[in-house]
Amino acid sequence: MTYLTGSSLSTKAAGERFRELLQKPGILSIPGTHNGLAAQQAKAAGFTACYLSGAAMTASMGLPDLGVITMDDVCFFIRQVSRASDLPVLVDGDTAYGEVINVMTMVRNFEDAGAAAVHFEDQVLPKKCGHLNDKKLVTPQEMAAKVAAAAHARRHLYIIACTDAAASEGMDGAVARSQLYMEAGADAIFPEALNNEEMFREFARRMPGVPLLANVTEFGQTQYYTKRQFESFGYKMVIWPVTSLRIAAAAQQTLYIAISRDGGAQNCLDDMFTIAELYETIEYARFEALDKKIVRSTIPKDIRPVRPDRECC
Repeated sequence: MTYLTGSSLSTKAAGERFRELLQKPGILSIPGTHNGLAAQQAKAAGFTACYLSGAAMTASMGLPDLGVITMDDVCFFIRQVSRASDLPVLVDGDTAYGEVINVMTMVRNFEDAGAAAVHFEDQVLPKKCGHLNDKKLVTPQEMAAKVAAAAHARRHLYIIACTDAAASEGMDGAVARSQLYMEAGADAIFPEALNNEEMFREFARRMPGVPLLANVTEFGQTQYYTKRQFESFGYKMVIWPVTSLRIAAAAQQTLYIAISRDGGAQNCLDDMFTIAELYETIEYARFEALDKKIVRSTIPKDIRPVRPDRECC
């Protein structure tokens, strides 16, 4: 309810709050939250930041993750997630929607929508999920120019440069690109689709002092390491991008099959949120109380119009 009441809404910029989290010891766990309700549930579970995945946003719209989602689409998701949870939100910016001016526009729009951090990658459009094959990359200089543009435009946004170079250019190419991106103004690096412990450790060893982000994508190329394992590899952040959407999608599919088979959802009740549980999560009672507190019925004053055929006395 923080968005309307402001009772516990942070007065600090989202990017500043994200930086403060990274200054704390240990690794920052950032679960994917594909909508506002998921963000509220993540916060209730104790998470202090959340993530908006391009793949999750597009899939929730019934679209593939091929760069077809627009900047305005993403801002819609940012607003609902940040308002619902008041958590610092890390946002997937795909390829930053174009060149230098587009990158600067993305940064300002994301900040205005409530984002705390963004990552964008060095792929050519149409982009692919980082765990798929045959990804095409822009030149290191082109990506560095985008990073510099983002750093120039930002007021508080934390900037993470993502490189997909490990698959096509090897570790040397990924490291060289990442060093260039840091020189251009990135705050952190996201080396995508590293697929074993040795690769994670080597990349961290060759990028000393740089905050690194690791990605746990189920059914992708990376093994299922825990956050503590990633911390031991030398990483400061870990995301689970599409996990919440996959769980929700599987549950919805089970539901629709059951309704079609059974003629109703009566056999799925044990798997549902009750009304009480849902209302508690979205703070229904607090909204209702706010409505009664702010909007009270009042009796209007008896202000009668002056009749034109008589003087007012």
